[in-house]
Amino acid sequence: MPRVCDITGKKTISGNNVSHSNTKTRRKFFPNLQYKKFWLEEEKRFVALRVTPKGMRTINKIGLAAALKRAKENGL
Repeated sequence: MPRVCDITGKKTISGNNVSHSNTKTRRKFFPNLQYKKFWLEEEKRFVALRVTPKGMRTINKIGLAAALKRAKENGL
């Protein structure tokens, strides 16, 4: 399963570990994904999503239905 937020689309990015001697080796930065259940009022059921804290704030601000609609428009 890919490490991608269901709402915001944040995903793993790559960069460098830089040592004290300035040697660079490749590494990955993973998003802070959490499994969370949200109540979807339109369907009267819980929906389990894998979201980042920013995605949770987005859902709290605009609502779950609007956030899912926005994510679908963005191709997520």
